[in-house]
Amino acid sequence: MEAPYEAARTRELIGRACRELGDTDTADMELDAAAWIFRQLTAAQDLARVGSLSPSPAPAASYGLTAREVEVLREVAAGKTNRVIATELFLSEKTVARQVSNIFGKLSLTSRSAATAFAYEHGLV
Repeated sequence: MEAPYEAARTRELIGRACRELGDTDTADMELDAAAWIFRQLTAAQDLARVGSLSPSPAPAASYGLTAREVEVLREVAAGKTNRVIATELFLSEKTVARQVSNIFGKLSLTSRSAATAFAYEHGLV
């Protein structure tokens, strides 16, 4: 059973908790994911609430990706593995895997090669 609204609320709460613990990268990732779901559901009040928690909205040219996701996408487009990306960006490999998954979902992509093509076609690299 899918429950996108409840999933978004959960991600919002995780983001808030991570922010309180000082993990801003994970907080931003979770809050951005929640905002994306709220946007898809046209849940304006929830979107506004999450938007007020985010430090800054993603630039319009980033196609709905957070700044960190654009950074990860650039590394993916360079042919780097999740492990190498994690090391270079000082993230955990699990965080990178989650961000790659979020990128695929937001851009409706299914592979790293498709993500690479998207990045080049849209001037993100």
